[in-house]
Amino acid sequence: MVNFITQEAKEKANEIRIKTEHDFNLEKQMLVHNAKLQIQETYEKKEKMRETNKRIKASADILASRKTKMVAREELMKSLVIEARKNVTKVTKDANKYSNLLQNLIVQGLVKLDETEIVVYCLQRDVAAVKKVIDGAKKDYVALMKKETGDDLKIKLSANEEAKRMLPDTRLGGVFLAAYGGRLTCDNTLEARLNLIYEEELPTIRQTLFGKA
Repeated sequence: MVNFITQEAKEKANEIRIKTEHDFNLEKQMLVHNAKLQIQETYEKKEKMRETNKRIKASADILASRKTKMVAREELMKSLVIEARKNVTKVTKDANKYSNLLQNLIVQGLVKLDETEIVVYCLQRDVAAVKKVIDGAKKDYVALMKKETGDDLKIKLSANEEAKRMLPDTRLGGVFLAAYGGRLTCDNTLEARLNLIYEEELPTIRQTLFGKA
C-alpha cells in the first residue's frame, strides 16, 4: 500500500512538474514574442522618425538652395538695372542725343495728357536744354494731331523755371509734364521710362537668363 501511494505521489509530482514546465515555456514564449513586438515597434518608430527627419532635411536643403538661387538671380537683375542706368546716363552726356530725346519725351507726354496748357518740369541742369526744344516739341505735337485728327490745335507749352519745383537732382533726367495745376500729370523721366521697360521686358529677361521656370 505504501509503495502504491508513493508511486501515485511520484506520478502526481511528475504531472505537476510537466505542467509547470509547459506553463513556464508558454509564458516564456509569450514574453519573448511580446518583447520582439515591442522591439519591432520601437524600430519602426525610429525608422519612421529617421525618414521624417530625412525628408525634413531634404526639404530644408531644397528651400535653402532655392533661396540662394533667388538671391543670386535678384542680385543679377539689380546689376542689370544698374548697368542700364549707367547707359542711360551716357545718353544725357551727349548734347545732341539728349536734346532729341527730351523733345520726343515732351511730345509723348503731350499726347498722353491731351491738354492745351501744359508745364514741363525737369532737372535744374536741363532747363536750358528743355527750353531749347519746347518749340520743336510743340510743332511736332500739333503736326501729329493734325495728321491723326485733322484738328489745328493751339496749345500753351512752357518750361518750369521755379527752383523749388525742379525735379530732384537724384533723377537721371527726362521730363515731367503737368496740366490743371498738377492734377493731370505724365511722368516721362528717364527713371519712369527705364522702370516701364524693365517691367515689360522682365519675363523675357528672366527667360533669357534663367530659362523657362
